[in-house]
Amino acid sequence: MDNTPVGLPGKGSRISDTTQERRDLREAVRQLVGGYGRSYFQDVVARGEKADALWSDMGKAGFLGVHLPEEHGGGGGGLADLAVVIEEMASQGCPMFMVVISPAIAGTVLSAHGTPEQKQKYLPGIADGTFRMAFAITEPDAGSNTHKITTTAHRDGDGGWRLRGQKYWTSGVDECQALLVVARDAEPGPDGRHTLSLFICDTDAPGLTFQQLDSALQLPEKQFMTFFDDVPVERAGLVGTEGEGLKQVFAGLNPERVAAACMANGIARYALARGAQYANERTVWKTPIGAHQGVAHPLAEAYIAVELARLMAMRAAEMSDAGLDAAEASNIAKFAAGDAAVKALDQAIQVHGGNGLSNEYGLADLWFVARMFKTAPVSREMVLNHVAQHSLGLPKSY
Repeated sequence: MDNTPVGLPGKGSRISDTTQERRDLREAVRQLVGGYGRSYFQDVVARGEKADALWSDMGKAGFLGVHLPEEHGGGGGGLADLAVVIEEMASQGCPMFMVVISPAIAGTVLSAHGTPEQKQKYLPGIADGTFRMAFAITEPDAGSNTHKITTTAHRDGDGGWRLRGQKYWTSGVDECQALLVVARDAEPGPDGRHTLSLFICDTDAPGLTFQQLDSALQLPEKQFMTFFDDVPVERAGLVGTEGEGLKQVFAGLNPERVAAACMANGIARYALARGAQYANERTVWKTPIGAHQGVAHPLAEAYIAVELARLMAMRAAEMSDAGLDAAEASNIAKFAAGDAAVKALDQAIQVHGGNGLSNEYGLADLWFVARMFKTAPVSREMVLNHVAQHSLGLPKSY
């Protein structure tokens, strides 16, 4: 497979970039990641290894921390800048999920709610890629209902806590030095409900173990069940205010949805570029198959859906950077991107005919990654619930 940077002809799919700085950032990421390319990513995944070389270069170039404060080693930009980085990585066939987890979720939460000591300790490493932090929120019996989390923080006699419980689908914990954990308080509040808090624990802490899940996702990041058996957390490991974890975690969840949307959009752009290239080069009876409307129109329709999803993702990112309520926009962006990515990838595979099912063409092994975005990090059904209730004013259905 040719590993030159991937891009569409014509305008190059740059509708969402409204500033020269953002266009320059996109081009710089495209050149760096395109130098690795889809075949590098496929090879890493096939050998069960990590994309450490690419990760290290991204960190050295300042791309991983582009949205984090300059005083803590970041680029001083915003979520919109990180959105460009994530999308462009995926558009080169390298959808690295750790960028969503460590910089986008953990980095953003710590930047917003971490103590000065936590910011100084963790953010510089998150920004340059020398430190990775996983995120543990999902549980087997909680799903989208975060209020049902049962992983519990019990106070010990030294001013700290002991974490007990388990988490599900914890991505990349095996390659991280620390874990950002959402846990409920052991004692209920005055209303009888257990409030949530955020904690940081080292991944080599006593009592912390994890077991890999058998996943169809073809990514360097593996998925795990994570078990907490009286895992100690010092007082300094509490993020923000005790009991306000649910409010604080949304500092990371909305950016997570934007980041996921951008990764889906990048995958879609990669697929469309490959589909368009094949439709131009593949000839039947001396005619490029792209000249036929039966091939051209589905690709064009998929392109339109992707561009609309990209605009929504960038709108959500810019609203977040402006300090506006970006919940609705972030949910809509993720919904649109998930659907558009599956449609674009499916059509690109179809254009390739039987070759679309060959890993040599770099499309088929992206299927479950693209399909994931219709389910996670928030399902399309929960997005529809949010829009129905908060945007349309309809009665709550759950």
